[in-house]
Amino acid sequence: MPHLERDGDVFVLYLGNEGQTDTENRFHPDWIDTFHALLDEAEASQGPAALVTVSTGKFYSNGLDTDWLFGNFDRNCWYLDRVHSMYSRLLTFPMATVAAVNGHAFGAGAMLATSHDFRVMRADRGYWCLPEVHLGMPFTVAMNALVTERLTNQVAVEAMTTGRRYAANDAIAAGIVDAKADADALLGTAVERAAALAANRKPNLPVIKRALHGRALAGLAVETTPENLAFAP
Repeated sequence: MPHLERDGDVFVLYLGNEGQTDTENRFHPDWIDTFHALLDEAEASQGPAALVTVSTGKFYSNGLDTDWLFGNFDRNCWYLDRVHSMYSRLLTFPMATVAAVNGHAFGAGAMLATSHDFRVMRADRGYWCLPEVHLGMPFTVAMNALVTERLTNQVAVEAMTTGRRYAANDAIAAGIVDAKADADALLGTAVERAAALAANRKPNLPVIKRALHGRALAGLAVETTPENLAFAP
């Protein structure tokens, strides 16, 4: 499960199990609940603060918990809307957010990184990728809104219709991530970037973010239904 630590003014939210590496950090409903609870904890703090998310090992996040999803397919729309809730929460989070993309960020996990204000990606390995086209999976209305509002149109076309795997240099060139760092410097680089923005935690920051991301948030608020989700097990 995710867990939270603090480095000065920066909350570091680890996506994986404490003490473990190479967990895929898929979004089981309990995982999502824990993620929100940790954001609640960070949000309840006082004074300057910023947030970094990171994992350890090979994966940042592989996104949807497909085992749970296909084992509980009668709840698929509810589940997908719970996933979307993390994106909306991050887009409007009342402090600066930085994703330290330490490894593979695929599908809904790539979208989680894209929901942050900024992204720093590991330089030597790992891909940001939307593989849905290869998996025969659609993008929900909410996911489509997030990706098409956060990326330029042509990058979204390429990412969504080809399933291209973007390594750090290509992701920077496409505007998907902002910077790269070596593996041993990645978290420190992200924390340093976040710490420089911690003083911006003021009441106006979420107001600015809600206006900035208005169209994405409107799409994320669209409830997933069988009628707007062409999805089959």
